[in-house]
Formats: sequence, C-alpha cells, structure tokens
Amino acid sequence: MAKFPYDIVGFDLDGTLFDTSRDLGVALNHALALAGRPPVPLDDVTRHIGGGASQMLRSALTESGGVDEAAFDGLQAELVAFYARNIAHHTALFPGGADMLDALDARGVKIAIATNKKEGLALRLFEEMDLLHRFACVIGGDTLGPGTSKPRPDMLHAMVERCGGGRAAFVGDTTFDTGAARAAGLPVVAVRFGFCDVPPDDLGADAVIDHFDHLVPTLERLGA
Repeated sequence: MAKFPYDIVGFDLDGTLFDTSRDLGVALNHALALAGRPPVPLDDVTRHIGGGASQMLRSALTESGGVDEAAFDGLQAELVAFYARNIAHHTALFPGGADMLDALDARGVKIAIATNKKEGLALRLFEEMDLLHRFACVIGGDTLGPGTSKPRPDMLHAMVERCGGGRAAFVGDTTFDTGAARAAGLPVVAVRFGFCDVPPDDLGADAVIDHFDHLVPTLERLGA
C-alpha cells in the first residue's frame, strides 16, 4: 500500500461525520416550546444547524418571530441541558462512516474532530456511542476560548498541533468548515449529504463527495 498523503484527517461533527439532526431538533423544539414558539419539523431542522447551539436557536427564533435577547441565554442553557440528557437517541454515523474510519486507521492516519459544538457535549456523544477511542483529539467550539470557533482557523491549527504535526486535511459540510480550512491553509473536502448552509458545490471545497466510500480515494487524489 502506497503511503497515504495525509498524517491527520480532521472532521466536523454535526452533519459531517454524524447525522445528529433529530436529537438536535428535539432539543431545539424543547427550547422553542419554552419560549412559546411553534416547533420546527424535524425533517426541516438541518437548515438551522451549523454554527453551534447558539446559532441554531437564534436562527429558529428569528424565523418564528424574533429573538428576546433578555431571555436568550437562559433559553440556550435549557436547550443545551436537554440535549446533553438526550444526546444519542437518534444520532448515527453517516453511511460508510465506520468503514471509512477503519480505512484511515489502517493507513496510520490520526483522526481528529474540530466542531463548533461544545467540547463537553462532543465528548459525551462519543462516549455514549463508544467511539471516543477513535479520535486523536477532540476540539470543541469552547475549547480555545471566545472568538476562536470556525470559520476562524484557530481550531484547525490546534488540531494539527495536538496531533503532533504533519500534513493535514479537513472534512466538513458548511461554510464554517470550508472557511476555517481555507484560513488554516488546509485542503478541504465537503460532504454532499450534510447540513450544508449553501449548495454543496458552492461551499468552496477542493472536492465534494456523495458517500464516505469516496473519501479515502478523494484524499489520495488531492494529496498526490
């Protein structure tokens, strides 16, 4: 087997590696009910997901009548607490995800997570799904402090450093991911099946894939 061109492959979490939409949607609707707002249909919740819990809640509130700033922080805390208690009822790897992780492992790649989800929530999800051991590092939106989440490059720089350095690529599904990768100087692959905030082919990625079966050969081509 030829040497794989990347030492590190990083992933966004929500909408990239995992379909978390239904668990996030249930938590969002819990918060909306507390605010006296109508629920978002679970099949339609993905368009609110992408920048973390705060952005998801703000997007849904804006659409249903506006944001009460005085109540927002408390409502967000309720959303996050509910989600933490119900984090893995419906969440699963996207199709082909398990085999893809195995393929990267077989090539000696360090697999990392850089997500705008809070670090504690990401760790809790991985622990409940017995997957934490698969990742060399997990960096959340609050890991490095305020003002460092995607689309800034800080999380991806930290990802490379914490994995011991080397050639890295990133995989995501939104402009937050492609923007961060571009700012960090990393090649980026977008997934067409994610929670894309613009059409996948308009994300500005180096490549777009339809299934995780295509990720390893795509990275080999990009890194050649």
